[in-house]
Amino acid sequence: MSNRYQEVTTALRAEPKNWLVTGCAGFIGSNLLEALLVMGQKVRGLDNFATGYRHNLDEVQKTVTPEQWANFSFVEGDIRDFDTCRKAVDGVDFVLHQAALGSVPRSLKDPITTNAVNVGGFLNMLVAARDAQVQAFVYAASSSTYGDLEELPKVEERIGRPLSPYAVTKYVNELYADVFTRSYGFGSVGLRYFNVFGKRQDPNGAYAAVIPTWIAAMIRGEDVVVNGDGETSRDFCFIDNVVQANILAALAQPEGINQVYNVAVNARTSLNELFDYLAKALGNNGIVYDRQPVYRDFRAGDVRHSQADISKAKELLGYEPMHNIVQGIEVAMPWYTQFLR
Repeated sequence: MSNRYQEVTTALRAEPKNWLVTGCAGFIGSNLLEALLVMGQKVRGLDNFATGYRHNLDEVQKTVTPEQWANFSFVEGDIRDFDTCRKAVDGVDFVLHQAALGSVPRSLKDPITTNAVNVGGFLNMLVAARDAQVQAFVYAASSSTYGDLEELPKVEERIGRPLSPYAVTKYVNELYADVFTRSYGFGSVGLRYFNVFGKRQDPNGAYAAVIPTWIAAMIRGEDVVVNGDGETSRDFCFIDNVVQANILAALAQPEGINQVYNVAVNARTSLNELFDYLAKALGNNGIVYDRQPVYRDFRAGDVRHSQADISKAKELLGYEPMHNIVQGIEVAMPWYTQFLR
């Protein structure tokens, strides 16, 4: 744990704040909700259950104490409705905006809905937060913004052309955030997530992420399907690192505001390496998987390699990843084996 993160969390425990987490029933949102409640914070959640699940909220309730759960209030609603956004931000200090329609393939299939949620909904939240004069607005940006830029590691100031409608929407979020700073003096922080994984990440559906999809297949004794030759690489980031980055961003010093940051570990893991890591971790949890992966064509809209330079987040936020991919898989695997059987 970084010194800055320890300092910030200690201060929050001593003087709880009011938070809004949009997309609170989703993967990242529910982990943020849990962490904040454990720290004694008062949290309002907003979700429409388009991609989030009530069982995620139920799991958080079982994880925290009754006293901590009593600090949570829930608003069921859609960020595409401005009045809902206004009600959600009323009286909160910090906004952690995670609500979005993720997935490159989903955006290629339905760019209109992706744009409506990720651009229109984002703008609603931004205006509502500005009008409510919240202390901090932190939003989920994306590594997809780097597009066709092949340079590694990825540095925040240099991006390429978007490769999907989803990437376009996440870049537009950054443009709107910047304009709101220059036009209205409303500060915000964008966090470009790189392939986040961990507990409560949905393994089901056509747009599930690779790690829960593969683990679920391994547990069931099914084939693991690899898009391409397996040498595609990603900078996989464990969920606890993302929670840390969000809280640090909300409590950032003035020089750290009005910025966009990479949130990752500055490492590259190929899909073939990932397969081996997952099989080994499953074996350590009593599940043997002895099949070889099945390779198919590359997927449209995907980039070949991804790796983040995280020096900016380290310098301005005090961010220090607490888990690399192997450590994150080891921590998360007991949850996967319990809930994905």
